[in-house]
Amino acid sequence: MIQYTNFTLHNGLQCIVNTDLTTPFVAMNTLYKVGSKNENPDRTGFAHLFEHLMFGGSKHIPDYDAALQLVGGENNAFTNTDITNYYLTLPKENRETGFWLESDRMLELDFSQRSLDIQKNVVIEEFKQRYLNRPYGDAYLLLRPLAYKIHPYQWATIGKNIEHIEDATLTDVREFFYAHYAPNNAILTFSGNISAKEAECLAHKWYGDIPARTLYSRTIAQEPPQTEKRTLSVERDVPTNAIYKAFHMYNRLHPDYYACDMLSDVLSNGKSARLYVSLVQNQKLFSEINAYITGEDHAGLLIICGNVMPGVSMKTAETAIYAELHKLQREALREYELQKVKNKIESHIIFNETTILNKAMNMAKFAQLGDVNLINTEISKYQNVSVTDFQRIAGEIFRESNDSTLYYYAKNYKQ
Repeated sequence: MIQYTNFTLHNGLQCIVNTDLTTPFVAMNTLYKVGSKNENPDRTGFAHLFEHLMFGGSKHIPDYDAALQLVGGENNAFTNTDITNYYLTLPKENRETGFWLESDRMLELDFSQRSLDIQKNVVIEEFKQRYLNRPYGDAYLLLRPLAYKIHPYQWATIGKNIEHIEDATLTDVREFFYAHYAPNNAILTFSGNISAKEAECLAHKWYGDIPARTLYSRTIAQEPPQTEKRTLSVERDVPTNAIYKAFHMYNRLHPDYYACDMLSDVLSNGKSARLYVSLVQNQKLFSEINAYITGEDHAGLLIICGNVMPGVSMKTAETAIYAELHKLQREALREYELQKVKNKIESHIIFNETTILNKAMNMAKFAQLGDVNLINTEISKYQNVSVTDFQRIAGEIFRESNDSTLYYYAKNYKQ
């Protein structure tokens, strides 16, 4: 059970503190409630661009990393479809430095053309290296808009295309900053050697004068149910054919989310999982195959993807995948198989929460979902999943009409 104290500043900044006096460090996490789903469809990739810009200097601090390293701190950040998250750890003696650094870039960035040009180039190179110039790199740039026709999950966090970042102006980024990066759109969490009283005192000192801002509000249309199978075939310069399947699943707070997460583990978590044993080890139809969920706040996807063995047709590979999915619909999961997955998830959650940084990040994540105490109930929700839940959910999810499939062919190898 993770103990915590929470308070909210007058400007709307939500703060949560978990005190652990056994460690000489403090972890500090700042979550902004802005991800790629909050972007303008004609200006995508901005949330990810800001992940980089926030390290390019703020109003009073030209070099964030240098200042943090001088006091023995470490930091990083990530962006996804739902949030942008910044985190750091530093020795308890220097914990106030974290307040200074994070509050200054919440207050105002150093909006300069030089900083923008540098970070735009970094993001553009990342786009090329990760998505355009590596084998299978563009698969998810293609799969998302195939699965989503209405919801902004249809584009990846990196953005729809490079041009949206190339064309970004200082005016664009200023407007995006003041519309989303604000105390009333953020959650600040702490874990480690800091008391709730001290955290509240320092939060008032460093964040109290930052004004609440008028947030940009965009109504996000929910994706309607998919009623027929969607397919897309592409040909690329890759070593072998691959197949990507996306099935719509539940949102993060849906009671069946946990069973769906476990379902992906039954299919593909480890070399004893069903897809690996049947399709890789026994039938030798795939060189590798995986299943996982995107785990997003709104209704996400359960994805199955695999590289097809040479000489195996795409039709044979797809038929074999469906055969395994239909088994889950027809036959009850064996109890030991279910318990094995439950044990693995429970150990992962417990191990994950042994570090102060993960506790700080997880508290922020669950607070953003609406209830920080969800951090203490996750294990029980997984443990409550039954064998009958699996059959029911497999029937709901693995329908052909709910399937968006990308056939990714190797050049000169199409079958």
